[in-house]
Amino acid sequence: MSDAILWTAQEAAAATSGQSIGPDWTATGVAIDSRSVEPGDLFIALRGPNHDAHGFVADALAKGAVAAIVAAPPKHLPRDAALIIVADTLHAMEALGRVARQRVAAKIVAITGSVGKTGTKAALAEVLSRHGRTHASVGSYNNHWGVPLSLARMPRDTEYGVFEIGMNHPGEIRPLVAQVQPHIGLITNVEAVHLEYFHSVEEIADAKAEIFSGVLPGGVAILGRDGPYFDRLCGHAEAAGIGQILTFGAHADSLTRLTRDVQHPTCSCVTATVAGTELAYKIGAPGRHWVANSLAVLATVQALDGDLAIAGLALADVQAPPGRGQRHHVGWGAGAIEIIDESYNASPVAMRAAFDLLVSAQPGPRGRRIAVLGDMRELGDQADGFHRGLAGELVSRNIDLAFCAGPHMAALYQALPPALQGQYVADSEALLAPVAAALRAGDVVLVKGSLGSRLGPVVAGLLAMGESNGNHPGMAGTGGGG
Repeated sequence: MSDAILWTAQEAAAATSGQSIGPDWTATGVAIDSRSVEPGDLFIALRGPNHDAHGFVADALAKGAVAAIVAAPPKHLPRDAALIIVADTLHAMEALGRVARQRVAAKIVAITGSVGKTGTKAALAEVLSRHGRTHASVGSYNNHWGVPLSLARMPRDTEYGVFEIGMNHPGEIRPLVAQVQPHIGLITNVEAVHLEYFHSVEEIADAKAEIFSGVLPGGVAILGRDGPYFDRLCGHAEAAGIGQILTFGAHADSLTRLTRDVQHPTCSCVTATVAGTELAYKIGAPGRHWVANSLAVLATVQALDGDLAIAGLALADVQAPPGRGQRHHVGWGAGAIEIIDESYNASPVAMRAAFDLLVSAQPGPRGRRIAVLGDMRELGDQADGFHRGLAGELVSRNIDLAFCAGPHMAALYQALPPALQGQYVADSEALLAPVAAALRAGDVVLVKGSLGSRLGPVVAGLLAMGESNGNHPGMAGTGGGG
């Protein structure tokens, strides 16, 4: 947390058209979860479908929040509690975001895509931080709460802003990008993700292209050149009045073009040309999906007139975000196992990339490559077919054993040859015990599934077992998607 003043009581009240009650204050942060409040935060009590944060205002203040934005004063607060009373707390947070956006002179980048957007955002933030004061949305704060919260947290002296924008329904990106008002709109790719809510992948491409509606006049669109929907996305960018379209990929016509990549267990070594200039660099994360992310980053740096040499050096420090390829070594038996944590998201294309990551890992003596898989969500009527289709991918990569959980993963498990079948369970809560019982020192374990398939506790359980043996888990390289 920075010590710089982010909001004063007067500024926050004016921005939200709220009524300020209590003593004067200044905030150095903004929070919406009482569990993560830090001293100096302004707490916003949002009302969601399952929880009303008004019930946690007292907790937030006790943890050091300087004030709270509320729709009605909760009971049992200290007499000197500082509050801003508004009609709607979500609208108030959006208003803070709008004011924060208006008061900075930063160059702003908005990123969307079917896969890779979180990883690309993290890598771009790492690179731009070497160029100037950079603010980026944390984690996957990319929805109708995460985007305005990320904006409201943007410091006044920000020089570069990087915001991730997600969606799973048509029409969701447009209002979010209108809040961000980016100079650059980047689409990482378009894949068969969220098909439960779309009739075709073409419709997904159209929804992703909504990002161009918010790009400021004179702005830039950045697109992957390799995908089958490039021309469709170009048409949307041109229709939105964007005159400059930059491209990245392995395609010969890409402005930022991949010429060579070599995969290693803990990194990727890449050679690319950026607007005719050759650049050799290392990415501190293995996997060809990270290579694609890096090309998008370099195209963005080029659009911002940044230093490509500095960007290349910075990419060596890129690490996968938690749940998206983070690696752990933990003690196990007489040796150790390696865990590749991909428990945050999953789609057919992301699954294949994760399998490649597992294949590139190096097991120890007698070690095996083991996949622990949960359902890919939001695939609609085609879900079982997409899951079943992964069986051949596992077989062709010579992965040794697979454990599966979830109703759709049953289709994959049944399609596997018996030698590859570890165990299937309907609920991921029952998966930890058979996986732990099967592991031996030297194994590399990939844990991959959509967030809703709840494989995160499996990772946590394996880490805890390593700790209970007196061996503390440590980071050992990174990889994964975003």
